[in-house]
Amino acid sequence: MKEEKHTWDKVNQWAEELGLLRAIVQKTELVETIKWGGEIYTLNNKNVLGIGGFKSYFGIWFMNGVFLKDEAKVLVNANEGVTKGLRQWRFNSANEINEKLLMQYIQEAIANEKAGLAIKPEKKEAMHCDYLTKALKEDNVLNSAFEQFTPYRQKEFWEYMATAKQEKTKVTRFEKIKPMILERRGLNDKYR
Repeated sequence: MKEEKHTWDKVNQWAEELGLLRAIVQKTELVETIKWGGEIYTLNNKNVLGIGGFKSYFGIWFMNGVFLKDEAKVLVNANEGVTKGLRQWRFNSANEINEKLLMQYIQEAIANEKAGLAIKPEKKEAMHCDYLTKALKEDNVLNSAFEQFTPYRQKEFWEYMATAKQEKTKVTRFEKIKPMILERRGLNDKYR
């Protein structure tokens, strides 16, 4: 039976280079785990870094790389304006890997994790819908059933109703969710 491959190498051309990065990371206290189909290295179950190969480069990414000093100016934000904390160090060949410098970055990332430095995800403003509010106020049985849901499932209903722009869409959506609420079925339970 063939062993399942867990290296994040999208084009299968970086096996040797990723092996070199992996050997360097394994000299640290980080624990190797598999997430998102690739190698991620953790400290106390917190993601610190990952390695992988792509079409034109292979590299290492630091989950909270924004906190690294980056004195060598090697880190890039892969998705400027969207990615908040993650930073990548990209390589085109094994010759570009400076183990001593890379180890400094890894050790700094570990120290930052131990210090608790992290970007906290922004909380989204809860959506609200006057139509649903009014319906819940007018029907005590419906309101009581709605209150039995966890805040997460309530939020799903709120968002579903709040994103309806036209009144007729709100009516149609409410007709769909009212029996679900009364039967204590969450909006997306069938997908769980």
